Amino acid sequence: MFRWIKGIAGLLLVASMAACGGGGGDGGDHPGNIVQVAQKDSRFSTLVEAVQAAGLADTLSAPGPLTVFAPTNDAFAALLTELGLSKDQLLSNKALLTAVLKYHVVSGSVTSTQVPIGKPIMPAAGGFFKADKVGADLVITDGRNRTSKIVQADIPASNGVIHAIDKVLLPADKTVVQVAAANPDFSILVEAVTAAGLADTLSAPGPFTVLAPTNAAFASLLAELGLTKEQLLGNKALLTKVLTYHVVPGLVLKAQVPLNTPITTVEGETFQVSSTLVITDRRSRMANITAADILASNGVVHVIDKVILPAP
Repeated sequence: MFRWIKGIAGLLLVASMAACGGGGGDGGDHPGNIVQVAQKDSRFSTLVEAVQAAGLADTLSAPGPLTVFAPTNDAFAALLTELGLSKDQLLSNKALLTAVLKYHVVSGSVTSTQVPIGKPIMPAAGGFFKADKVGADLVITDGRNRTSKIVQADIPASNGVIHAIDKVLLPADKTVVQVAAANPDFSILVEAVTAAGLADTLSAPGPFTVLAPTNAAFASLLAELGLTKEQLLGNKALLTKVLTYHVVPGLVLKAQVPLNTPITTVEGETFQVSSTLVITDRRSRMANITAADILASNGVVHVIDKVILPAP
C-alpha cells in the first residue's frame, strides 16, 4: 500500500544523521542499516536487546526497504509496568516478543509525509494499526486502541527509515464481538448478536465493519416498534435482518467511508453516510456515528446512537 523509496538524497542523509548524533556503518555519508542505526542510539538499547532476543536482527538488516516504528527505552519500561513483567520475562518469551516486534515493521520505506492518515497501516506480519494527525503530532492507534506518538520521524537507514515512538504498539487481542462484550454500553447488542446466532460469524477472520448501536439506541428502537426486548430477541428472522444491516464487509475506517453514496451491507441493502457522519437508512431514518475507529483483530467498530433499519 506504500510506494517504495529507492533512496534518500545524500545531503538529507548527512543532515538527518547529524541531528541524530551518529555516523554510519558504511562511511560518513551512509547511516548503516536499521539495526546499526538503532545500536548507535542510546534511546533504543532495549529495542536492540529485544530484536536480538527474538532473532530478528538479520531480518532488519536485510536490504528491505523497511519502515520501523521504534519504541524508546521509556516506552519499553512503560510496557513492562502495563503487562506486569520484568524485562527478562519479556525477552525470554520469544513468541510474544516476536509478535510484538513484527507489529512495528512495515514493508517499504514510508516517510512521515507518506503515512496514510486515518487509514489502515498493515505491518509485514499481519494485523493493522492507524495513524492520525493530532495538532503537529502523528499519533498511532494500535490494535488494542492504545495510542503512541511519533517523537522523532524520518531517521534514515540504508535499508529504510525509523520513526521513534513513545509507546510500544500491541496487536489486537479482541474480535469485534469481544470488543462489544467488553463495553457495558453494548450489552443489548451482544444479547441480540447471541440470540441471532451471529457471534461465531462476527468472530471469524473477516474483516468486518460493524455499526454498533448503544443500549440507549436499542431502547429507542423498542419504543419506536412497540416491542419489548424479549419480543425483539425472540424474533430471530427480524433480528438477523436488522443486525446484518449493521455490518459492512471489509475494513472501513472513518477516513475511508464513502460519503453520500450507497454502502452495501451484509444484509444486502444499502445506507448512506453524509459528510457530518450522519447515516440515513432505507426508511429515511437518521443515526449519528458518535465514536469511530474502535479497532479489533477482525475489523473495526463505529458507535451509533440509533438502530438503523432496512426497507420495510
